[in-house]
Amino acid sequence: MARPNQTPSRSLKVTILDDYFDNLRTLNCFRELDGHDVTIWNDHVQEVVALANRLRDTEALVLIRERTQIRAALIERVPKLRLISQRSVYPHIDIAACTRHGIIVSSNMHSDTPSYAAAELTWGLVLAAIRQIPQQVAALKAGVWQIGVGQTLRGKTLGIFGYGRIGATVAGYGKAFGMNILAWAREASLERARADGYATAASKEQFFEESDVLSLHMRLVDATRGIVTAADLARMKPSSLLVNTSRAPLIQRGALVEALREGRPGMAAVDVFEQEPLRDATHPLLSMPNVVCTPHIGYVTRDEYEIQFADIFAQITAYAAGAPINVVNPEALRQ
Repeated sequence: MARPNQTPSRSLKVTILDDYFDNLRTLNCFRELDGHDVTIWNDHVQEVVALANRLRDTEALVLIRERTQIRAALIERVPKLRLISQRSVYPHIDIAACTRHGIIVSSNMHSDTPSYAAAELTWGLVLAAIRQIPQQVAALKAGVWQIGVGQTLRGKTLGIFGYGRIGATVAGYGKAFGMNILAWAREASLERARADGYATAASKEQFFEESDVLSLHMRLVDATRGIVTAADLARMKPSSLLVNTSRAPLIQRGALVEALREGRPGMAAVDVFEQEPLRDATHPLLSMPNVVCTPHIGYVTRDEYEIQFADIFAQITAYAAGAPINVVNPEALRQ
């Protein structure tokens, strides 16, 4: 049932979920919420009844990326909710249910700048995996002096799958390290890669076969879900590295673990998982000696938070002033 059409008041009851380290209140941009009644939760809750209880008085909800799923069962239990404010894509939000209930979803798609934090973590994972840095550190702490021989990046081929803002930035890092850049993406993106002076693969098969380091940089949408198949991974070199700092479901479910067990590719570095937060210490990727894992920290820097939450809080201010911005479901404005 649609909610009554109301003119937003100047002061809103705002709830922020999943601020694990209670960082947001320390940001300069947090002052944007002065005058609003703000509640911040530092733990993660997904169970519908418990989450609905937390949100029972909430008018404006702030989400930190995709940490919490907002589905119809929850939306039906939070009758005061009028705005969801976040940044980037929104596969975790049931937009249709929000629209039916008159809930505006505002999300700045940050089309102006890449996430340098995510690009930098990607490169950190490349270096960590290719030189076995975490494994060497752990061995040294255990009293073992050197456990293997790494690889040099210079002269190797860096495959960029998805040549958007972050992919282009990572390609620049690879060029600085003396790597040969090879791109594979939609034709419009391949044209941008060529314009930047990079080679493009003649086929997806060639792309996977020739890449020494292959990094995924795509949004997760219906067209890209499972876009990396088991057959693709089987074409990779035994010495190659696959890096995923984008989204886990870009890879066919279960395909990466099986491919690593088969030895193609020989290594992986991942920041994203099918189920997040990942609290299962027995997850196979966490126990493989040829895999480096981080807990989805690609965008988790103070600098990136200032950029992201300046947008998110500005969306709340705009809504409170009666002029919502970055609305992804304009039909909700008519409810």
